[in-house]
Amino acid sequence: MATEAAPAPNLFLGVLATLEQIGAPYMVVGAYAAIIYGVQRNTHDIDVVVDLNEQQVQALAAAYPPPRYYADLEQMHDSIRHGTLFNIIGTSLGDKADLVPLRNDPQQRSAFGRRVRQPLEMPGGELVEIWC
Repeated sequence: MATEAAPAPNLFLGVLATLEQIGAPYMVVGAYAAIIYGVQRNTHDIDVVVDLNEQQVQALAAAYPPPRYYADLEQMHDSIRHGTLFNIIGTSLGDKADLVPLRNDPQQRSAFGRRVRQPLEMPGGELVEIWC
């Protein structure tokens, strides 16, 4: 579960909620996922593997408009095409979501196939489930 050691989760949880809303398959990885499993980590971003189609890319970019956010549609397309990560950045706090396109790599596809829903405690105590 998330702890007070985690950064303010607004952008992080917002990105996950947006991915859920647009029906985009995702998996939280990295330090933020470690927090979900109870490992104390200090992180200022969230790392998410995503499997996005064109409609979902458009919806994701539209959900984070400037100047409040940096979520560049062109960067998203280039990143997906080249298999490199892209960012969604909250311009007021500098919080950041790193989204990594799912590759055709068998090992990464296998890990993505084993993702599971895990509960995450929201700041008000509400539990939501996310893919880890």
